[in-house]
Amino acid sequence: MLRIGLFLATNLAILILMGIVMSVLGVDTRSTSGLLVMAAMFGMGGSFISLAMSKWIAKKSTGARVIEQPGNATEKWLVETVQRMAKDAEIGMPEVAIYDSPDMNAFATGMKKHDALVAVSTGLLQNMSRDEAEAVLAHEITHVACGDMVTLSLIQGVLNTFVIFLSRIAAGILDNVLSGDEEGGGLGFMGYMAVTIVLELVFGLFASIIVMWFSRKREFTADKGAAYLTSSEKMVGALRRLQAHHEPSHLPDQVAAFGIRPKEGGMAKFFRSHPPLEERIAALQQLK
Repeated sequence: MLRIGLFLATNLAILILMGIVMSVLGVDTRSTSGLLVMAAMFGMGGSFISLAMSKWIAKKSTGARVIEQPGNATEKWLVETVQRMAKDAEIGMPEVAIYDSPDMNAFATGMKKHDALVAVSTGLLQNMSRDEAEAVLAHEITHVACGDMVTLSLIQGVLNTFVIFLSRIAAGILDNVLSGDEEGGGLGFMGYMAVTIVLELVFGLFASIIVMWFSRKREFTADKGAAYLTSSEKMVGALRRLQAHHEPSHLPDQVAAFGIRPKEGGMAKFFRSHPPLEERIAALQQLK
């Protein structure tokens, strides 16, 4: 209920803000081109603002502590391993962080390849061998090197644009059909807003399928990159370790797509950000 409330409040705020911004800029939102400009501003803009804030959001949402100076042998190994892999992948040294969670997981985020964040959970460090943890780090470094965060944000931004655009076009058409030639007919402002929100939900579901499909494809690529930076045996070992532990992922939604393990609770396979672990293992075994 809280998520639904936030969604409705966000949409209302967007509708109001859109009107104010477009009025200031002199853009006619009643025209198709004006509406498309408005949709692109909010669709692409929102996606890339989120990306620009992703490191800060990730640190705050997980409580991750960036290792400024290694305080023990584990932290020293962690920083040195990431440094070596970043050099091999030809990216800048990411910030390295640890966050407190029993879940065996890790994630990478950031707007730039040369200014990213790689974080691992205490559960991963405590329950995985060095070889397995090394493979997980290589997986996250590959996400950074391939620019997956930027590409995902670009895809999300484009889809957001069309969700905003098409929902308002469809609501406008319905409004015109209902109004006909009768004065005072049509949906009215509240009816138009309600229809727009419902259509955004519907179109948003289809957009999510596309985004999650891309995310699943990138997981296979990140696994292959980890196999290249370490070995397929180490990456398979890490995935088998995750298979043996059935605890759900506790990563927040903002960074779950770039975690090493899937986040539970997907309605169906089309809405999951990660492929099944057995499929990832099979793909790695074919590399041998």
